[in-house]
Amino acid sequence: MPGSDELYPPAQYGWGWMLLAIGILILLVLGAWLLIVLTRPRRVLSTAGEPQGPTLLTVDVLSQLRTEYLDRIQMVETDYRERKLSARNANFELSRVVRTFVNEYSGLEAPVLALDDLKARGVHPALIDAMGRHYYPSIFRQGPAIDPIAGAEAARTVVRTWH
Repeated sequence: MPGSDELYPPAQYGWGWMLLAIGILILLVLGAWLLIVLTRPRRVLSTAGEPQGPTLLTVDVLSQLRTEYLDRIQMVETDYRERKLSARNANFELSRVVRTFVNEYSGLEAPVLALDDLKARGVHPALIDAMGRHYYPSIFRQGPAIDPIAGAEAARTVVRTWH
């Protein structure tokens, strides 16, 4: 009857749908747990008397970093010798390379610090010397730039002697 005043009860969901929803929630929690477990750093177990692996790895990484930056300095010098870079641009690149090396090696934010800031922090004298004698005058001073070959040698000194 179309005009009946009887109320119909709401549609009931079967147990299958409830089990499906619970199963999906369990899968999501399990997936999150697996993601956390599989991506966390591994613990290194060592016994007394064994050499520590991370210390040796750190020395290898630091020497590899020095080698990488010495190669970069050589590339800048080569580009200058082949006239791919002007003296001013070569000194600018050497300054950038040395500052980035210091940042990667020690965490000091050398790429964004001015020379006075570096002096105030008491950084290694080789960096202050290279910046003050070679890079700053070449980049900021009017007139001819300082010879980048000497700047490259100063950069090598910084990379070799940085502690």
